[in-house]
Amino acid sequence: MSSVTLEHVTLWRRTQEEYSFDLKRRIFALMQRRYRKPHRRRVLDDVSVTVERGEKLGIIGPNGSGKSTLLKVICGILAPTSGRVEARGAIAPLIELGAGFDPDLPVADNVVLYGVLLGHSREEMEAKTPSILRFAELEEYRSMPVRVLSSGMAARLGFAIATDTNPDILILDEVLAVGDEAFRNKSRSRIESLWRDHVTVLVVSHDLQFIRDSCTSAIWLDGGRVRAAGSAAFVVNAYLGSVETSAVERLERAKATLR
Repeated sequence: MSSVTLEHVTLWRRTQEEYSFDLKRRIFALMQRRYRKPHRRRVLDDVSVTVERGEKLGIIGPNGSGKSTLLKVICGILAPTSGRVEARGAIAPLIELGAGFDPDLPVADNVVLYGVLLGHSREEMEAKTPSILRFAELEEYRSMPVRVLSSGMAARLGFAIATDTNPDILILDEVLAVGDEAFRNKSRSRIESLWRDHVTVLVVSHDLQFIRDSCTSAIWLDGGRVRAAGSAAFVVNAYLGSVETSAVERLERAKATLR
């Protein structure tokens, strides 16, 4: 049975220039006949992927290829422009740890809020709060507002909440370790326990050896499109082969300009 299904998913997003182009600027541009239609960029292009229950899928590719965007679409943070996305089960997204916290609420209240945003009940999160704070090593900050936490503390708290809620689908975006060395060991142990369980895992990482050794399958994204899909070893080898070929071609072009 599949845990995640994407069928012909395409996503167009506005550029940063369009976000900064407010209503007043747009009116003045229209009056002065300088207005141009806002530019949009296709971030995902006809992506179709099926992830079976318990599968460990690695997502690789160069920066800007759409990897993190794909995870956000699966989590429901972003809605696709076209296509279908279906995720079956509770999702624990470790994408931007602590991004959903309210800085003025106490830490304990934020644990409940964050958990509710992940789809869990208030009662469940209130019961889990002591163990979450203990794992994050933030028990003494229970009644303090989140704004007093450092970015590392907030990341630890986000990690503790997301991984303590028994997810069916675990989403990892380059957050395999957070905090100091002692906490990194704890976080690795917790992820390894989820990895061994029947949890479906989707992980974005530039650590190709990790993807090859730890994932059952992989996809290679390039320019928002799936360039290759299959076993982790096959996809990693295909990606490395392309990188090496591109490097050789650049070297040859550089030599040609010197002749």
